[in-house]
Parts: sequence; structure tokens; C-alpha cells
Amino acid sequence: MKAFYGDLRLGILGGGQLGRMLIQGAINYNITTHVLDPDGDAPCKNLCDQFTKGSLTDYKTVYNFGKQADLITIEIEKVNVDALAQLEAEGIAIYPQSRVIRLIQDKGLQKQFFKENGIATAPFQLISSKEDLKKTSFDFPYIQKLRKDGYDGRGVYKIRSEADWDKAFEAPSIIEQWVDFEKELAVIVARNEKGEIKTFPCVEMEFNPEVNMVEFLISPSTLDFETLQRADQLAIKIAKDLKIVGVLAVELFLTKTGEILVNEIAPRPHNSGHQSIEGNYTSQYEQHLRAIFNLPLGDTQSISNAVMVNLLGEKGYEGPAVYEGLDDVLHIRGVYIHLYGKKITKPYRKMGHITIIDDDREKAIEKARFVQQTIKVKV
Repeated sequence: MKAFYGDLRLGILGGGQLGRMLIQGAINYNITTHVLDPDGDAPCKNLCDQFTKGSLTDYKTVYNFGKQADLITIEIEKVNVDALAQLEAEGIAIYPQSRVIRLIQDKGLQKQFFKENGIATAPFQLISSKEDLKKTSFDFPYIQKLRKDGYDGRGVYKIRSEADWDKAFEAPSIIEQWVDFEKELAVIVARNEKGEIKTFPCVEMEFNPEVNMVEFLISPSTLDFETLQRADQLAIKIAKDLKIVGVLAVELFLTKTGEILVNEIAPRPHNSGHQSIEGNYTSQYEQHLRAIFNLPLGDTQSISNAVMVNLLGEKGYEGPAVYEGLDDVLHIRGVYIHLYGKKITKPYRKMGHITIIDDDREKAIEKARFVQQTIKVKV
């Protein structure tokens, strides 16, 4: 591997906001960044050293792009894994590894991995079509998830009764028993090639009920020590069992009976770690870079209470984005704005996030609620 003097070429598959924030961290390490994305106006376009417009799922496009890099990473899982496997065979480093990406791309394989490794998750069943819903023994309600291509709440459908069967997905899916949870949690864990592992403090999440996307996050969680330790150890176990190199987001349910179940995992920087840029000594983005370049992992301790608010496009608006209310929140101490450079807003599109820092947890939450109510992304 080359040294950090400017010609160390990091290829990033995906040019969205996660790639954008990863590049911001890579600049501090003097890493040359190459990005592949199908959108000619992707958020990364004007930040990276070289931008290529092209399909992330086309074998030849991904392979040719990868041949120009020293190391490849991802900011989205929907990529051509066969091309990455071939690049690995030819000696190009791929982190997370192609086998990990292949597993994560299929929620059915993901669930089977949990089961085979003794990782607690909701009871599930694999189905090939919606006709199979009529044969399940699960009680209503339960959840149907597409095995492939679901993202940001898409590809998830709640089956409340037989009346919902007709609207269900007609594709290979998993169905999960409904979890009566107390809280939704997440732990970001990182592992480098040497096997060093570190976790970020567990966070608590709130989801937009209409689109099943995170819109409010509190870090760190104030749950009891024993519960937080169980969440931490679960994330570590998954990272070890996968032998992943890079960061891994582990989304969890804390049930009303105190059980912790794994919901899903993502082998990349994640929405549940955005607050780490200001809220922790090392951000998830720097940690990912440290992990994939096999450097010592950074200190993940929280600097302060941090609350993250996602800026989603307002329902009913599509067009050039206007951020209403910015002036009203920028005078508040501890408010940090992150806009993603997306010119066009759409309903529930992720347009940015705001992190609020305060030594007083309740004040941080109060400020964040004000921000959440005040800023609107319209046209």
C-alpha cells in the first residue's frame, strides 16, 4: 500500500452524502478519492479528485473503475459484487470484503447468518412470493421485507390482516414476527485487518412512521449499564463473526421484556453515526478510513451529548431546495449544519442533517426538537 502523500487512490462506490462525509475525512489524510455514481450531480462530484458517472451494478463499469484504485470501499450496498470479487482476486483491496457485501445485499442471507451464529433476531421465514403469506403461522401484524434492493424504508411492508396480502411484494422476501419494542437502538462497530475492534457508544433512534427512516437520534443512550453492555457485545460478536474490515452499523430492538434483538446491519458509515462528527473524539468516517487502511482505531468516547436531526424533504414538495428556518437555528449554541449538496428536494429525501451538542442532555434534546420543528426543506 502506498503512503499518505497524495497518490494513494481510494475508490468509493456511491457518491451520496455518506461518500461526501467520508471524503471530508479523507482530505485530512491526504488521500486521493475517486468516486463512481450514476448521478451526474451526485453530492460527491465537486469534492472528490476524480468523478466517474456510471452504473454501480454493471460488472464492466465497476471492474474498470476499480482497476484505477489502490483500495475500494462502498457507501451503498447495491453494487456489482462479482466485479469486486474479481478485483480482490487480482490483488486490489476491497473493504468491506466482497463476501460481506454479498451477504448484506440479501436480507434472507443476513437473517440466516444471525441464526447460524446464535445472534438474537426476530423470528423469520423466507418466502418466494406473496402467495406464501397465506401459509405462514405468524400472527398479525408481521413485517414483509424484500430480500434485495430495500433501502431507506423502501421494501418494507406491514401486514396487518389478510386484506393487506394483495398489496404485498411479489418477490422473494422475508417475513418477520412483529417486535413489540421499547426503543430502537444502534451501535457502530469498527474492525481493522489486524483484528482490532472498537465500538461507538450506543444511540437511541426515532423513526418517521410514514417512511420508516431515522429522523431523530440521541447519543449516547442513558439506558442501564447492563443493557448497554449487551448491545455493545452483540455488535462486537457480529463484527468478529463476519471478520469485516471497516465500520458496521448494527440496528437493534430493545423489547419491552428487556431482550435485545438485531434488526439489520449495514457494512458502511450509517445514518446512526452522523452525530459522531461533532459528538465523539473520532467520527465514524475517520474510523472507517482508519479501519480500511489498517491503522490504529480512534477513541470513540463521546465528547458531549449529541442529538442528530435528519433534514428530510417536506411532503408535497419537489424542485430546487430551499431551507426554511436556517436563520432561526444558526444563532443557537452547539448547532452544526450539514447540507448534502442535493439540488432537488423530494418528499422524504435526505437533504442534510443537523447535530446539536450540549453538556446538558435535556437541553440538547430541547434544542433539537426546536430545530426539528423549525427547519423545513421546501421549494
